[in-house]
Amino acid sequence: QLVESGGGLVQAGGSLRLSCATSGRPLRTYSMGWFRQPPGKEREFVAAIGSSNSKINYADSVKGRFTISRDNDKNTIYLEMSSLKPEDTAVYYCALNLGWDILPTTLDRVHYWGKGTLVTVSS
Repeated sequence: QLVESGGGLVQAGGSLRLSCATSGRPLRTYSMGWFRQPPGKEREFVAAIGSSNSKINYADSVKGRFTISRDNDKNTIYLEMSSLKPEDTAVYYCALNLGWDILPTTLDRVHYWGKGTLVTVSS
């Protein structure tokens, strides 16, 4: 089970930190990621981090503004979001790939999803 938290309303230029905690599964062997679904649009890749912590990938739209990280001892991954823009408004979903260092960068690489947390950026 994946449980996201940390969403909310923030002004443009502000920051938020999302968390995704896993239960029932130790996080350390899995690759994890974040996707988002803006209102009326399809779900899209945001960021991913491999099991070994050596592979990280970001969507071009968030590079330099978002940072993904993981704390295996806490079975939690994070998404630090800064310089937020109204176009970042979306439901953000945590994603898990069961493979070692296989980054969940596309929908078909995701084995498990969280239920999502809403981020709203006001202009």
